[in-house]
Formats: sequence, C-alpha cells, structure tokens
Amino acid sequence: MAETDLSAFASASIARGSKSFAAASRLFDARTRESVVLLYAWCRHCDDVVDGQEAGSPMRAGGSRPAAEAIEALRRDTALAFEGCTRGLHPAFAALGEVVRRHGIDRSLAQEHLAGFAMDAEGRTYRTLDDLMLYCWRVAGVVGVMMARIMGVSDEETLDRAADLGLAFQLTNIARDMVDDAKAGRVYVPTDWLRAEGMCPHDLADAAFAAPIARLRKRLVDEAEHYYGSARLGIDALPRRCAWAVGTAWGVYRMIGLKLVEKGADAFSYRVSTGRAEKIGQIAGGTRIALWRGGRTVPRPAHLWTRPR
Repeated sequence: MAETDLSAFASASIARGSKSFAAASRLFDARTRESVVLLYAWCRHCDDVVDGQEAGSPMRAGGSRPAAEAIEALRRDTALAFEGCTRGLHPAFAALGEVVRRHGIDRSLAQEHLAGFAMDAEGRTYRTLDDLMLYCWRVAGVVGVMMARIMGVSDEETLDRAADLGLAFQLTNIARDMVDDAKAGRVYVPTDWLRAEGMCPHDLADAAFAAPIARLRKRLVDEAEHYYGSARLGIDALPRRCAWAVGTAWGVYRMIGLKLVEKGADAFSYRVSTGRAEKIGQIAGGTRIALWRGGRTVPRPAHLWTRPR
C-alpha cells in the first residue's frame, strides 16, 4: 500500500475509533501525527479482531474466529510487520511496519500489547489492583511508551511517565465502561473491591447497585489521579507540539473521570463523555501546558506501579 493510502486508512481508523484521541492528535506536527495515527490503526485493529468488532462498534453476530486463533494470527502478522513483510496482510500491519521503520519501536513492546489482548481473550479476572495494573500496562501503558518513542523520547524516566499516562487512561476507561463491560461479560474491577462492597461480578450490570458502582468508579478514578499527576510532569520533557497534543489528551481523559465522580450514581445509565466545548477548553489547557515548562524535577512517586523493564 502506498504511503499516502496508508495514511488515509489510518486517519479513517482513528476518526471512527476515538473522537477524543482524534481531536488531540491533530495538534501534533504533521510527521509525528502521521506516525501516531499509524500506530493507533494497528492497536485499533488488534483490539477489534479480539473483540469481533469494527472500530469499537457492537459485537458482530457471528463470523469471527475463536479468540485463541485470532491472537495467534495477530502475533504472526505482527512479527511479519517487524520484518517488513506485509504484502497481502491487513493494512494495519503495513501501518505498524512503517512506524517500526521510522522509529525503531522495540518488538517486545508490541508483544506486550498483544499479551494484553490475550488476557481479554482468556476472560481473565483480577483479584487485586496490582493484578489489574499488569493488564492496564499491557493494553495501554505500553502504547504510551511506543507513542513516546515516536516523539523522540529515549530516557527511562520520561518513558515511565509516558506509561503512567497510558495507565491513567485505562483506569479511566475501566471506570467509565464498568457497566457496559459487565453486560458484555467482562469484569475488570478487582474482585477484592467487589467483595468489600458485598457484590458479585454480575451485580455490576444491575441498576440496584448504582451507589456501590459509583464508589467503585471513584476508587478507580482516585487511583488514576496518581498516574495523571506523574504523567503531567513527563509532558514537560516532550517537544512543544507534542506537549500540546499530549497535554490536551491528558486533560480530556482526566475530565471524563472527574465527571464520573461528580455524577455519582446518576452515571449508571449512560456513558459519560466530553462535549465539543469541553474539548476546546482542554485544547486551551494543552496550550498552557506546552508553553509553560515548570522545570520541576520531582521524583516519580515510589508507591506507583512501575512498568516491567
């Protein structure tokens, strides 16, 4: 596939798959944005294959292969992308191959990401928060590291904070989608937390438990706040255009979590999101982040879960 066609494919993928990230990605310089969107297209495709979806749409009625077979195919085709052998494969693998060629993304990062999808395919549940954080690292923290590598980051401290942003995003997503995930048979909330509320996993889909669900969401959002705080300091190390885009995404996703807490039990019956005006406000916030470099050297908090090295 020609590079222009590949870029068009990737841009269409992000436009369908994530309005929030699509808005923030427009703030990158053209070359960085292209690589970021190419990587997103591969991540989105892998997610859709495992879920039997198309750009995050509802589950298809049939026709998808068994999950274990789908994961194995993704691993095979991803390995081919790292070798530059993408002829005949889905365009998402050509997109990944181009990102690897441009930025030297480590193969182990892509393997970790696929390991996260395998956890979904296995129907894994998580007893403790630490158990859940490994999942969050694989499906989102590792993406933060790959995105940072695209932006030219190489030092481990900033990569740790890039992973923290992915962890914060995923904790926010889990809090927001808790009810819908439960209805689809997926539970990410630590089972120790459920037990403390006197709940079973299937109770997460029951409106009678709206109040304890709100408390569980708040616990997740409170945890995410620690990682948003750490990630915020990492944004200062990025080039200004990258800091603008990432700072905007930081604000948009963080706002979703804060709105969840504000709505409390009332958020049970609908999906909390940010509106156009709120996104524009966060673009302005991202501008302030990019222009004001605090020069802070606060160490990353020792109590935070840390990505595997």
